[in-house]
Amino acid sequence: MKEHRPNPEALLERVQEEERQEQRGKLKIYLGAAPGVGKTYAMLQDALAKRTQGLDVVVGVVESHGRNEILSMLKDIEILPKKAVEYRDKQLTEFDLGAALKRNPGLILMDEMAHTNVHGLMHPKRWQDIKELLDRGIDVYTTLNVQHIESLNDIVSQIIHAPIKETVPDSMLELADTIELVDLPPEDLLKRLNEGKVYFPAQAVIAKERFFRKGNLIALRELALRVMAELVNVQVLLYRQGLGIRHIWPTKEKILVCVGPGYESTKLIRTARRLATSLQAEWMAVYVETPNLQLSEDKHNSAISNLRLAEQLGADTRILTGFDVAKEIMNFAREQNVTQVVVWNRIRPYWRTWFFKSLADEIIRQSGEVDVYIVTGEREGAKIPKPVTTPEKNTISWKIYGVALGIVGISTLINLVLYPYLHGSNLIMVYLLGVTIIALFGRMGPSILASVLSVLAYGFLFTPPFFTFAITEIQYIFTLLVMLVVAQTISHLTILTRRHSEAARFAGQRTATLLSLSRQLASTRGVDKLLEIASRYAAEVFDSDVLILLPESGHLTIRASYGKEEKLNEKEQGVAQWVFDLGQMAGLGTDTLSFSDSIYVPLLASQGSIGVLRVKPIQSKHLFTPDQTHLLEACANQIALALEVDRLQDKMKKSELLSEGNRARRALLESVSHNLRTPLVAVMGAASTLMEMGSELDAAKIKKLGKNIYVELEQLNRLLNNLLQMTYLEGDEVKLQKQLCSLKDIINLVITTSSKKIGKKPINVHLPPNLPEIPLDKILIEEVFINLLDNAIKFTPANSPIEIIAQLEATQVVVSIEDCGPGIVMDEVNKLFEKFYRGRMLTSERGMGLGLAICRGIIRAHGGKIWAENCKEGGAAFRFTLPLSSTSN
Repeated sequence: MKEHRPNPEALLERVQEEERQEQRGKLKIYLGAAPGVGKTYAMLQDALAKRTQGLDVVVGVVESHGRNEILSMLKDIEILPKKAVEYRDKQLTEFDLGAALKRNPGLILMDEMAHTNVHGLMHPKRWQDIKELLDRGIDVYTTLNVQHIESLNDIVSQIIHAPIKETVPDSMLELADTIELVDLPPEDLLKRLNEGKVYFPAQAVIAKERFFRKGNLIALRELALRVMAELVNVQVLLYRQGLGIRHIWPTKEKILVCVGPGYESTKLIRTARRLATSLQAEWMAVYVETPNLQLSEDKHNSAISNLRLAEQLGADTRILTGFDVAKEIMNFAREQNVTQVVVWNRIRPYWRTWFFKSLADEIIRQSGEVDVYIVTGEREGAKIPKPVTTPEKNTISWKIYGVALGIVGISTLINLVLYPYLHGSNLIMVYLLGVTIIALFGRMGPSILASVLSVLAYGFLFTPPFFTFAITEIQYIFTLLVMLVVAQTISHLTILTRRHSEAARFAGQRTATLLSLSRQLASTRGVDKLLEIASRYAAEVFDSDVLILLPESGHLTIRASYGKEEKLNEKEQGVAQWVFDLGQMAGLGTDTLSFSDSIYVPLLASQGSIGVLRVKPIQSKHLFTPDQTHLLEACANQIALALEVDRLQDKMKKSELLSEGNRARRALLESVSHNLRTPLVAVMGAASTLMEMGSELDAAKIKKLGKNIYVELEQLNRLLNNLLQMTYLEGDEVKLQKQLCSLKDIINLVITTSSKKIGKKPINVHLPPNLPEIPLDKILIEEVFINLLDNAIKFTPANSPIEIIAQLEATQVVVSIEDCGPGIVMDEVNKLFEKFYRGRMLTSERGMGLGLAICRGIIRAHGGKIWAENCKEGGAAFRFTLPLSSTSN
């Protein structure tokens, strides 16, 4: 057999599936054709072997049915205590899922996979308990009889002539890592039954008369072998696809099954599943909603439940909308390249086929190259109960009928007025107008009633002989018939057009809302705002009350709500926690915790579940369609993605802040190691010279050394003062000692104090003559001028001037210190006032990069602002503002 290069996408999917399997527990199913073939015995034997290898093995549920060999094997394995449950005044014991999860063994034994749990437990079925154990990473061994497989339910029922109520979805078999067939010939099984090794003697007699017939056992054995063969074929196919081996089928089969609200749909779905499995083909299930056929809520929910059954069995489900069911199905089949259509055809009397065409007949007529697989039979099962019409709906319906009667009456009155002036045929248009108006209400019944009444009124009042329904001329009969047909056609088309436009409007509105959500989530930051947008969107699209829960301190708490409900009871909180822990949907319309009146969807991000979306339909117990459920999941994923992006951005900001803090610490250490150490070294050198050579030095040299020591200590004091000043300004609250001061006096004092640094530099001060005294902290503002002058002196030539200018404005004074230096590098304008930033301009002067940062802190504390810019004539200008009026600090 020729091999090809494996498909990268298939390999990636296989690797991802293997990763999921590694996180999930391993499932082994012991499959048998009937009870008593030895499934439990084989399971216990393997479990004991695993136990001897050191694996932690416990028994969750094992039914011995009084067999001594089973009881003796159970003595060597730990058995989990069962949970006592009250049911119909009886004390029953069931598997305790909570205790098993708390025990967290390596392997747990769960007999009778198809068992139905007592009402009130977390899951209604034992296979759901098993699935949760697997999701929690616990390996499971379990047993299953072939008659409990969902897709074989109706076949087994026909074989044994009895219904099978307990079933397991085929998806659980697909989930199994290993399926072991435990086989026993029917003769040996009947012998074991007679020896009491299957049931107690009294039960064995009843079982032999009903279930344990040789023919039944042979047929069930064949089914079990066939199931195993199909599973092996699937494994072989997966293996071939994984290695990139050429596909041996020249064409690919695809099956489409037509689903409706009736009971027969379940048989159709199971038939399609078996057909798809036997052909190893993809299969789909569709339900067509037609605007001219309004189903009751019960029938609609029944159709949705049938679609969910198909989805559980592995089908891709769709809901179509159209007027012609057969046409919509065949159009969809051709679009999807479907090769076979499975449809139900009820057996009817021969004469009815002449007058009433079935859906199967129409599909066959339009099928063309598509094969049609017809499933026939009488309608089985209980009829769907008719819904109880609420008084509100009844009232609305009768109101529309009343309006229809009123419009017909008004049309008749108008015609009575117009009759003397118009020809009788023109009066028909008035009735047609009335029928069209009634059709706008969107109800077929009132429109039909109005059509018939209009024809009768016209014939009674406006066609001879008058005031009688007897018609003598054929032309009037023809006129009335045409009028009836036209009225019905207008009514029908108006109703269909209106419903079609409403459906299109709803679809457009949903698309627009989804687009709006995407844009808003993309342009919004902050968890609270994102949750507000998401909850409002979900409530509008799904017509529901919405809650969004996020984990806080190990518990889920409500972070956003839209609608009436703003809290959860203990049960609902438990459902939400379960959904968060396992990352699976639960609640209304699902197989897990379905007692809830809401559906819970996990918010899944790349790292797992980050929250839960709770959606409660405003219309109580209204089931979402599969399309709506998928849309809800997509919305939840989009919400989770937006939340995750927001969290990542927060982490990036924190990382940037941490990096900035590290940079500041490094700058501080560098400044401390250089700027503080340098004066200390100079002082220590001068002091050492005095100590060692003091007697040899004259007074002038001693004075010079003393002056150097003073200058270096002054610089050290300056640096330390800047550090303390910066710490003070970054405190929670800066307390200013404000008083009215003259800005001229402060500038003169600063120039006098800094005269040694200024040297021969000319300082030009320009102040307005009417400058008032300003409320400020004199000592701090002096620090601002000292630092700005010091900065100008460092970066300008020795004899270049420095300009100090003050300009008076309405509510503030603007002070500028301008120099004639090289100016400011443009990309540094916004960085100069950051802590420890020293710039790229080379200078021999020492500094820690705190002077300008201190100036910014002081000016901000006074309610002003400070900035730097380049002058047009060259040089740099540092400007700051001070308010003229006092402000509280």
